[in-house]
This record gives sequence, C-alpha cells and structure tokens, in this order.
Amino acid sequence: MLTVTFLGTSAARPTVERNVSGLALHREGETMLFECGEGTQRQMMRYGVSFALSEIFFTHFHADHFLGVIGLIRTLGLQGRPEPLLLYGPKGAKKVLGEAMKLGVERVPFPVEITEVKPGEAIGKRDGYEIVPFTTEHGGGSVGYALREFERRGRFDVEKAKAAGIPEGPMWGKIAKGEAPGPEGVVGPPRPGRLVVFTGDTRPSATTIDAAKGADLLIHEATFGEEEKDRAKETGHSTAKEAAQVALAAGVQKLVLNHVSARYSMSADELVREAKDVFPNVSVARDGQEIDVPFRD
Repeated sequence: MLTVTFLGTSAARPTVERNVSGLALHREGETMLFECGEGTQRQMMRYGVSFALSEIFFTHFHADHFLGVIGLIRTLGLQGRPEPLLLYGPKGAKKVLGEAMKLGVERVPFPVEITEVKPGEAIGKRDGYEIVPFTTEHGGGSVGYALREFERRGRFDVEKAKAAGIPEGPMWGKIAKGEAPGPEGVVGPPRPGRLVVFTGDTRPSATTIDAAKGADLLIHEATFGEEEKDRAKETGHSTAKEAAQVALAAGVQKLVLNHVSARYSMSADELVREAKDVFPNVSVARDGQEIDVPFRD
C-alpha cells in the first residue's frame, strides 16, 4: 500500500473549503506527515489519519507550512505519547522548530529530535525505500522530498519452474524470495519500485525535474493561473501550466496540483484546463482526497 491523503491544499491562508498545507503519506503501515500548517491535527481527525506517526517533514518555514506542529505536539503529549517524534527540515530547522517546541509548555513530555536535511542525502535507514530531499526555488534553502522505493525481485514463473522440474512446494517460495538459487529465467528481471515526489512551494526548476524523472506521482504546487504568472515569479511560486511543463519534462505518470490560491478554493477548473493544455493526466487536490499509488506491474 502506498497512499497519499491531502490534509490541506490552500496557499497562504485557510478557506472554508481548504486548510493550509498538510499531507499524509501511508506506506505499508507507516504514516509520515509532510508539512503541518495551522489546524493540521484537526484535519487528521476529520479524515482518519492516525496520530501514530513518528516523522514530520518540512519543506520550508513559512507560517502556513509549520505552525500546526505546535498544537499537534501538545495533543500528542496530552495523549501520553512516550515514543520520540522526528522532525526534518532544511537549514534553520533546529532554530525555528526548537523555539516552537518551547511555546505553551515548560517541556515537551516525549523526545523530539530535529534534523536539518541536505539535498541529495537520503534521510535515515529505511526498509525497502528512501526519502531524499532536493533543492527547490522558494528562497531560504527550501527543499522538496522524493520517496523512492527500491527495486523488487522479478516475478516467479510457475510454468518455467515446472518445465525445469522443480517440485511444487517450499522450494518455489525460497527461489521466489531469493533464498535459494533457481534455473535461469524462473525469476524474471527486477521490477521498479514506486516514486512519489512532493515539491512544497517552488518555482519550476531543473532540480524538481531531475528528482521526478519517471515518477508515479508528482505533487507540485500551482498557486496561480496564467493570468498571474508575473506574480508567481515575484513570489517564488508556480502556475498550473508551469507545473504541467515540469511534469512533461520529467515524464511522470500523474500530476496533482496543490497549494492553490484562495481565489480557486471553490473551483479550480481553470487551473486544470491550463495544465491539461500541456500535460493530460492532471488534477487539483482537494482536502480529504486520497490517492493510491499502485505498482505498474
């Protein structure tokens, strides 16, 4: 299972229809949070996202992307959480998040570990996948994150196993898992894992294209439509069309637009139309939406 739940899809400020930035990624029983804008904990309750998470990733430290972590951590403390919580962000994370942890309480009742990430360096040791930050263009050392699964073993070919005279039973399982050698061709070539890329706030950039090459899902900000492309450039954001151009250049399977201006809160059809002129498989995220990312084979 690899699923994304959008908790907040609005840019800069909440609206009636959309909260500010927050996204949960679920993989094989793990839940990870990307951004934690104001009100994220309530969105988690509303949309059934478990508080049993251990990691939160921040792309940068504008208020609409991290203020919610203060309330979330207070709630986790009131629930008696004993496990550590790991917070990741670009340069400055220790100062900003460290100060945030001091607000409202004498001390946080469980360990909170803050790590400043470096673009291109995988974060922590993980089973079957890696999370790699990459440089984005929003000022202040902002980053995006790519979750990349490792290659999987090839498929076990039952007919070839029978033809090779391998008796059906435990040996089939051992060969399929790589625990025992088998004749050539019984196990097919390695199969790719999945790749999900989340940009956070950014101008369209070559680093995003590189990080998203062949991605199964690219979640790219699209704060503005083309009529405000000059404003997008001035403020370090992207238009829907520009996000689509990134998706096309990266050869991704699916593009989801995120972080939309309040003017598109009720209807983002205009953004979809502009993006589809460039890249066909595109939609605009809405709060509470879940997107499954299947294996291609």
